[in-house]
Amino acid sequence: MENLLGIVSERKGVPVTTSRKIAKVFGKEHYNVLRDIENLDCSESFNAINFELVNYKDKKGEKRPEYIITKDGFVFLVMGYRGRKAAAFKEAYIKRFNDMEDYIKSVQAAKMDYPALTQAIKEAYDEPKNYHFSNELNMINRIVLGTDAKHFKQEHGVGVKESSIRPYLTAWQIKAVEDLQRIDIGLVMSGMDFQSRKMLLTQYFNNCLMPKGVNTTV
Repeated sequence: MENLLGIVSERKGVPVTTSRKIAKVFGKEHYNVLRDIENLDCSESFNAINFELVNYKDKKGEKRPEYIITKDGFVFLVMGYRGRKAAAFKEAYIKRFNDMEDYIKSVQAAKMDYPALTQAIKEAYDEPKNYHFSNELNMINRIVLGTDAKHFKQEHGVGVKESSIRPYLTAWQIKAVEDLQRIDIGLVMSGMDFQSRKMLLTQYFNNCLMPKGVNTTV
């Protein structure tokens, strides 16, 4: 199956694709996909939210129409596409949308609690993935809190829709997270591998930051 990594992208914090990309992957002419969109029996409000008509320049430099499409718009559009190959592409497309949503959530959470570290990761990787952010956040949280943010929320009754756990941390936990973040920025930019960073940060936390009587497990 064709590589689908570039088929879904981020636009204004939302994962989207385009009518041209759909045409290419599903083996259709672009004008047929445009026609399919224009003939959808969806409400005007649904259409306005999930299908945005824009222009792109073709190889001749001439403006041509295409649609920017959200995940909901994509699912609605390709519902009628039949066949085993179409079904496989639908599944792969939806997975890419979900992966992009996870990436956006990871970046948003990182920006909120670790803005400087987020920037360091972006500069350290040519194409940063969602796990580059989530791994770093989870590592620091596990060192300081003994668990990642997801399980911290469950254990402390924090709403799953709340992006940041910072308001629920104690003063010493916030300071420890910030101290490890500052150190990790330098380690990330130096090119040190993840396991080495984890070992050094854990040692520093245990020796210099962890209050007496507090026990955390990484």
